[in-house]
Amino acid sequence: QVQLVESGGGLVQAGGSLRLSCAASGRTSSSYHMGWFRQAPGKEREFVAAIRWNGGSTYYADSVKGRFTISRDLAKNTVYLQMNSLKPEDTAVYYCAAVQSFITRMRAYEYDYWGQGTQVTVSS
Repeated sequence: QVQLVESGGGLVQAGGSLRLSCAASGRTSSSYHMGWFRQAPGKEREFVAAIRWNGGSTYYADSVKGRFTISRDLAKNTVYLQMNSLKPEDTAVYYCAAVQSFITRMRAYEYDYWGQGTQVTVSS
């Protein structure tokens, strides 16, 4: 079992920045690939970014490429999502998720474990 706890959400003005954290626990959690997804009201959960277990490769949705950066600290067993140049359309609940093997990396159903989510609100 892997437990995931997100933090760092909040209210920010457009153009601002936030850094989300996802603390993982569980015996083998450091060997899992990690992803960030988001879900806005009335919309489906969508892929934001992903990172391999060793941090060697990162992947981004086109909508956040160049603005968001995913990283992980294996010593702390924590994954981060640095979000810069935030836009009102980035407003959503952000979830981190864990999976042992990537397939497409971008489909929520591929991930085995999920956090409870953290709200990000960007005002215009």
